[in-house]
Amino acid sequence: MGPDSTLALGEGAVRGRLELGVCLRGGRSVASRQFHEGALRVLRPHYLDESGQVGYVMVNPGGAYLGADLFLIDVTVENNAALLLTTQSATKVYRTPGSFAEQRMSVRLGEGSRLELMPDQLIAYREASYRQNSRISLHPTSSLIMAEVITPGWSPDGASFKYLEVRLRNEIWIDDENGAKLLALDNLLIRPPLGDVTGMGFMEGFSHLGSLVVVDPRVNQGLADELDLIARDFDAYTGMSLTATIAGSTGLVLRSLSNSTEELNNLLGACAGVLRERWYGQAPLNLRKY
Repeated sequence: MGPDSTLALGEGAVRGRLELGVCLRGGRSVASRQFHEGALRVLRPHYLDESGQVGYVMVNPGGAYLGADLFLIDVTVENNAALLLTTQSATKVYRTPGSFAEQRMSVRLGEGSRLELMPDQLIAYREASYRQNSRISLHPTSSLIMAEVITPGWSPDGASFKYLEVRLRNEIWIDDENGAKLLALDNLLIRPPLGDVTGMGFMEGFSHLGSLVVVDPRVNQGLADELDLIARDFDAYTGMSLTATIAGSTGLVLRSLSNSTEELNNLLGACAGVLRERWYGQAPLNLRKY
């Protein structure tokens, strides 16, 4: 364990910790800092094309999140570097008696850098309670594409909403020479035991939820309208919103409801693929993990 190890300090609730830094070297993005302990780690880096963007796969050897588990993730993408970060498989949250499972993520993007955060779906099973807190700090010239899909896990009676709570909180900040300013606070809370979440104004009769967050100086109303048209080709109910513009950078949030994980993954992938091709000349992602 490292000298700053959280696990070594005796905080028993911390089940895994991952730190990853990426910098640009010789025209390719490479790891400048890498540390892991407990039930979190990354596989060896890979490059999907000639763009120099490095890809890392996060792995939880324990296979799932359980009650009172805490996972800490720290990611830095240095100036002009490019990182694709995904997971080996779905994040599964099982029963959490006594306390919720939690993941805390801190992300910093340097000048001209980019991050694609494309994890597999989050599956919340019967009597599961899960909280995910992410703080993302961007330079006005950096770029973020972040996707998330939430699906209910199997339950004996076949009902979709048997988990206790799923709470996702994303703070997105723009940090320049004048200091940090909050661009967006995206707070999602689903608590099925407190009421019917399937009705109008909430899940609208659907069981799965997908989100795509894009922050980039090239985000504008025209892009939002274009992605909205793309989303109409899928069996999903989708809405789109834009943030204010801070230091020249704007955020876009796409939220989509469906009854199919595959449909949401295809929808979010299609939208992200448009941005990859237009902004960086890269093909859409094809992350085969089997």
